Amino acid sequence: MKVTVSRRAHFNAAHRLYKKDWSNEKNNTIFGKCNNPNYHGHNYELIASVTGEIDQETGFVIDVKILKDIIKNEVEDAFDHKNLNLDVSEFKSLNPTAENIAVIIHQKIKAKLEGHLDLEVTLYETSRNFVSYSGK
Repeated sequence: MKVTVSRRAHFNAAHRLYKKDWSNEKNNTIFGKCNNPNYHGHNYELIASVTGEIDQETGFVIDVKILKDIIKNEVEDAFDHKNLNLDVSEFKSLNPTAENIAVIIHQKIKAKLEGHLDLEVTLYETSRNFVSYSGK
Protein backbone atom coordinates (compact mmCIF):
# COMPACT_ATOMS: atom_id res chain seq x y z
CA MET A 1 0.00 0.00 0.00
CA LYS A 2 1.49 3.32 -1.11
CA VAL A 3 0.84 6.53 0.79
CA THR A 4 1.80 10.11 -0.02
CA VAL A 5 3.20 12.46 2.63
CA SER A 6 3.37 16.16 1.80
CA ARG A 7 5.16 19.15 3.26
CA ARG A 8 4.43 22.78 2.43
CA ALA A 9 7.18 25.40 2.39
CA HIS A 10 7.71 28.87 0.98
CA PHE A 11 10.44 31.18 -0.19
CA ASN A 12 10.64 34.67 -1.64
CA ALA A 13 12.82 35.25 -4.68
CA ALA A 14 13.37 37.60 -7.60
CA HIS A 15 13.96 36.64 -11.20
CA ARG A 16 13.90 37.86 -14.76
CA LEU A 17 12.66 35.78 -17.66
CA TYR A 18 14.75 36.39 -20.74
CA LYS A 19 17.16 34.76 -23.16
CA LYS A 20 20.50 36.49 -23.63
CA ASP A 21 20.72 35.56 -27.29
CA TRP A 22 17.32 37.11 -28.14
CA SER A 23 16.68 40.77 -28.95
CA ASN A 24 14.97 43.00 -26.39
CA GLU A 25 11.95 43.08 -28.69
CA LYS A 26 11.67 39.28 -28.83
CA ASN A 27 12.19 38.97 -25.04
CA ASN A 28 9.46 41.55 -24.47
CA THR A 29 7.13 39.80 -26.90
CA ILE A 30 7.61 36.38 -25.29
CA PHE A 31 8.06 37.26 -21.60
CA GLY A 32 6.29 40.63 -21.30
CA LYS A 33 6.58 42.29 -17.89
CA CYS A 34 8.46 39.23 -16.59
CA ASN A 35 11.38 40.47 -18.73
CA ASN A 36 11.84 43.54 -16.48
CA PRO A 37 15.62 44.24 -16.56
CA ASN A 38 15.40 45.22 -12.88
CA TYR A 39 13.83 41.84 -12.03
CA HIS A 40 10.58 41.13 -10.18
CA GLY A 41 9.71 38.88 -7.27
CA HIS A 42 7.31 36.21 -6.13
CA ASN A 43 6.27 34.66 -2.84
CA TYR A 44 6.63 31.05 -3.93
CA GLU A 45 4.73 28.24 -2.22
CA LEU A 46 6.09 24.71 -2.53
CA ILE A 47 4.42 21.39 -1.81
CA ALA A 48 6.79 18.44 -1.79
CA SER A 49 4.94 15.11 -1.85
CA VAL A 50 6.77 11.86 -1.13
CA THR A 51 5.09 8.56 -2.02
CA GLY A 52 6.12 5.13 -0.86
CA GLU A 53 5.27 2.09 1.19
CA ILE A 54 4.62 2.55 4.90
CA ASP A 55 7.57 1.27 6.91
CA GLN A 56 6.13 -1.47 9.15
CA GLU A 57 8.55 -0.66 11.95
CA THR A 58 8.11 3.13 12.13
CA GLY A 59 4.72 3.59 10.51
CA PHE A 60 6.23 6.34 8.30
CA VAL A 61 6.67 6.68 4.56
CA ILE A 62 9.21 9.33 5.49
CA ASP A 63 9.75 11.11 8.77
CA VAL A 64 8.29 14.58 8.10
CA LYS A 65 11.14 16.12 10.12
CA ILE A 66 13.60 14.65 7.61
CA LEU A 67 11.57 16.02 4.70
CA LYS A 68 11.37 19.41 6.44
CA ASP A 69 15.15 19.50 6.87
CA ILE A 70 15.78 18.50 3.24
CA ILE A 71 13.49 21.27 2.00
CA LYS A 72 15.10 23.81 4.31
CA ASN A 73 18.64 22.90 3.25
CA GLU A 74 18.05 22.30 -0.46
CA VAL A 75 15.38 24.90 -1.27
CA GLU A 76 14.71 27.52 1.38
CA ASP A 77 18.35 28.20 2.28
CA ALA A 78 19.35 28.10 -1.41
CA PHE A 79 16.53 30.24 -2.90
CA ASP A 80 14.94 32.41 -0.19
CA HIS A 81 15.56 36.15 -0.61
CA LYS A 82 17.80 35.50 -3.61
CA ASN A 83 17.87 36.76 -7.15
CA LEU A 84 17.55 33.44 -8.94
CA ASN A 85 19.32 34.69 -12.08
CA LEU A 86 22.30 36.10 -10.20
CA ASP A 87 22.58 34.17 -6.92
CA VAL A 88 21.62 30.58 -7.72
CA SER A 89 24.14 28.61 -9.78
CA GLU A 90 21.51 26.36 -11.39
CA PHE A 91 20.01 29.41 -13.13
CA LYS A 92 23.21 31.01 -14.43
CA SER A 93 22.36 29.61 -17.87
CA LEU A 94 18.81 28.28 -17.30
CA ASN A 95 15.82 30.61 -17.56
CA PRO A 96 14.18 30.60 -14.09
CA THR A 97 10.62 29.93 -15.23
CA ALA A 98 8.28 28.25 -12.77
CA GLU A 99 8.69 25.07 -14.81
CA ASN A 100 12.49 25.13 -14.58
CA ILE A 101 12.45 26.07 -10.90
CA ALA A 102 10.17 23.09 -10.16
CA VAL A 103 12.48 20.71 -12.04
CA ILE A 104 15.56 22.00 -10.17
CA ILE A 105 13.78 21.74 -6.82
CA HIS A 106 12.72 18.19 -7.68
CA GLN A 107 16.29 17.22 -8.56
CA LYS A 108 17.69 18.74 -5.36
CA ILE A 109 15.14 17.05 -3.07
CA LYS A 110 15.10 13.70 -4.92
CA ALA A 111 18.88 13.42 -4.57
CA LYS A 112 18.45 13.42 -0.77
CA LEU A 113 15.64 10.84 -0.60
CA GLU A 114 15.96 7.09 -0.35
CA GLY A 115 15.80 5.58 -3.83
CA HIS A 116 12.50 3.73 -3.37
CA LEU A 117 10.58 6.93 -2.66
CA ASP A 118 8.76 8.85 -5.39
CA LEU A 119 8.59 12.64 -5.35
CA GLU A 120 6.27 15.21 -6.85
CA VAL A 121 6.76 18.93 -6.35
CA THR A 122 4.10 21.55 -6.91
CA LEU A 123 5.34 25.12 -7.09
CA TYR A 124 2.97 28.05 -6.83
CA GLU A 125 4.37 31.22 -8.39
CA THR A 126 1.08 32.96 -7.54
CA SER A 127 -2.09 31.63 -5.97
CA ARG A 128 -3.44 31.01 -9.49
CA ASN A 129 -0.31 29.98 -11.39
CA PHE A 130 1.43 26.76 -10.45
CA VAL A 131 3.33 23.85 -11.94
CA SER A 132 3.85 20.25 -10.86
CA TYR A 133 6.73 17.94 -11.68
CA SER A 134 7.24 14.30 -10.75
CA GLY A 135 10.42 13.48 -12.64
CA LYS A 136 8.67 11.94 -15.62
